[in-house]
Amino acid sequence: MVFGQIVIGPPGSGKTTYCNGMSQFLKLIGRKVAVINLDPANDSLPYECAVNIEDIVKLSDIMAEHSLGPNGGLVYCMDYLEKNIDWLEAKLEPLLKDHYLLFDFPGQVELFFLHSNAKEVIMKLIKKLNLRLTAVHLVDAHLCSDPAFNLDFYTDVQDLSYLQRHLDQDPRAAKYRKLTKELCEVVEDFGLVNFTTLDIQDKESVGNLVKLIDKSNGYIFAGIEASAVEFSKIAVGPVDWDYYRVAAVQEKYMKYDENIDYDD
Repeated sequence: MVFGQIVIGPPGSGKTTYCNGMSQFLKLIGRKVAVINLDPANDSLPYECAVNIEDIVKLSDIMAEHSLGPNGGLVYCMDYLEKNIDWLEAKLEPLLKDHYLLFDFPGQVELFFLHSNAKEVIMKLIKKLNLRLTAVHLVDAHLCSDPAFNLDFYTDVQDLSYLQRHLDQDPRAAKYRKLTKELCEVVEDFGLVNFTTLDIQDKESVGNLVKLIDKSNGYIFAGIEASAVEFSKIAVGPVDWDYYRVAAVQEKYMKYDENIDYDD
């Protein structure tokens, strides 16, 4: 069983920065980490890449060869990757024994909502390689600056009806009211989404997020032999083990380079 994260989010939300900082943090607490770049537009990576989609398809080449724009080119690249999924599986195979995986995906929303290629790639990897992955969706905190709510609302609220009523007051969202209601009910009923804040350069902030992710994808249960009752106690209880036991995490563990654009 292999654990990891799928990192998604709109362009500029910081996915590459996240993968860089998260990989360094995880290494400092004793995990072997492999970052897999599946964004063919990522031509300046600040992290060491274990697998790079540009080894099989490159966005700039596709755009030039087929006269496509960036979004059309990305759709083509994801389609090409899906059709050549055996290449990716072969690249991942040597990492499965002892690595924690970070998948850096492109951020264009079309790849996930208008086309199925990215989703199919993920599902095939999960099924074929027995992966246990958590999706980490990054959003710039400035987008949560609505004066009606502070940041705590977006991270702590459990009753999404407050958000639903607020959206219903916006005439632009009128035609989505039924969809908004249904989505809020699904999220509440099944606990599908967890919101939290993150400062990727702050060790405590990253550590708290890792705890949530480890609980989400089941990493905390790996190697535990216990009854169903004991498992359930762990699942519903707080996660408070010491993440700094293995290594003395530096105050500024992230190697920041002013010459690198970390915005994604």
